[in-house]
Amino acid sequence: MDITIHTTVLPHEDPDASVAFYRDVLGFEVRSDVGQGRMRWITVGPAGQPDVSILLAPPGADPGVTEEERRTVAEMMAKGTYGWILLATRDLDGTFAQVQAGDTEVVQEPTDQPYGIRDCAVRDPAGNLVRIQQLR
Repeated sequence: MDITIHTTVLPHEDPDASVAFYRDVLGFEVRSDVGQGRMRWITVGPAGQPDVSILLAPPGADPGVTEEERRTVAEMMAKGTYGWILLATRDLDGTFAQVQAGDTEVVQEPTDQPYGIRDCAVRDPAGNLVRIQQLR
């Protein structure tokens, strides 16, 4: 079997703020941007990994999602408990300094974790947790 990771999905509330974070702060490419207003589906990804993307999608845009479910998603996003992603870098301290300079909400500065990794955590404009770990 030959399966790879192609795209993962994170919600966004403000497409322009999300693009600014992923493009300008993290340095990702914007690969597609379709829709209009707040109902935009934006695909971003690292320049060196053209086959791996993050789809930034409006939460609850699926017609099968109820109003109650949309409210629950909005509440979880506001608390930062809905979406998250793990990224990696060879230079955690340098990457953290660049991310922090982008006026990003810092959740955790670079830390040696008891389970053997060194990482940090920030939030994107939608409240999604972005953890970045040091590659060994």
